[in-house]
Amino acid sequence: MGSGAGNDAFVALRIVGETGRVIGVDMTEAMIEKANENKSKLGFDNVDFLLGEIENLPIKNATVNVAVSNCVMNLVPNKLKAYEEVYRVLTKDGYFSISDIVMNGELPSGIRNAAEMYAGCISGALGREEYISTISEAGFKNIEVVKEREIVLPDALLLQYISQPELEEYRKSKSAILSITILAEK
Repeated sequence: MGSGAGNDAFVALRIVGETGRVIGVDMTEAMIEKANENKSKLGFDNVDFLLGEIENLPIKNATVNVAVSNCVMNLVPNKLKAYEEVYRVLTKDGYFSISDIVMNGELPSGIRNAAEMYAGCISGALGREEYISTISEAGFKNIEVVKEREIVLPDALLLQYISQPELEEYRKSKSAILSITILAEK
């Protein structure tokens, strides 16, 4: 999901082998075109790239064994609907592995409202517990955070969006931007 130019789909091809199939979905025509160009250059025939949104996946019910996404769910406006769609397309024994950005605490408004921070998956980040709760609400079970690390943005970067006093208050708050990888089963 959010296949972009196809890099993660091509990595997945190594895992599924010649008898498996990979489907990449992206919402931009330019990325689908680029992914298909890359597919042709690499000579793969068991990967398809589909134009579509995660909140309305162009995939039949219960046809996907494993769903993956790398820092894209954060950009989806309706995260519950997106996770419900993932649930819908997974087989009964299917699961997902999703890496994303979440928050512990709050971001200052200057950072939350910066387009560059949204594009970087920072300002759209849900709270860690809300993110996990949304996955659960979509029906998933055995939800496990398998990897978590703090992302520390340099002061010089943050000062482009907030004042020095706001930066000091943010650092004192112990708020944290976290990169997490979650596994969950249908």
